[in-house]
Amino acid sequence: MTTTKRLDLAIQKLYTAFHNNTLNPECCKQCAVGNILDHTDAWKHLSDNHGSTTLNYIGMVNQKFGKTFNGYSPLELLHIEAQFLKACGYQLPLHHNNKKPKNPTDKEILFLGLSAVVQFLCKLDNMPDVMDCNQLFQFQPQIKTSKALMLS
Repeated sequence: MTTTKRLDLAIQKLYTAFHNNTLNPECCKQCAVGNILDHTDAWKHLSDNHGSTTLNYIGMVNQKFGKTFNGYSPLELLHIEAQFLKACGYQLPLHHNNKKPKNPTDKEILFLGLSAVVQFLCKLDNMPDVMDCNQLFQFQPQIKTSKALMLS
């Protein structure tokens, strides 16, 4: 399957971060977007809160001028990060009083977050979800999660 350059690069960076243990949802340089943007935190100035999908003044100016960061618009970056944090179990935006996972760097939690991000990245580029194995196995499960199997 042919994908876009930005999708390929983003997935490579997230894969590397996951396996090198440099993925941390609470750090602007090591979260999903921080990794996609080469461990920089300049993107955090696009909104007022980590996990928010609302652009602040700086974010709106960059968005309106068509600025992209490694191929992603400011609004896309905020939505990517929100997908990651929600799938990791955070209540958004990040705040010390809001719900969060007990161990945010647990591999299973990070995998859930990355799966949601990859699915969202594919959707942004109008690509089939590269994490979806249904086509590969030509099977559509009726149960949505493996947890449902363990409960029965």
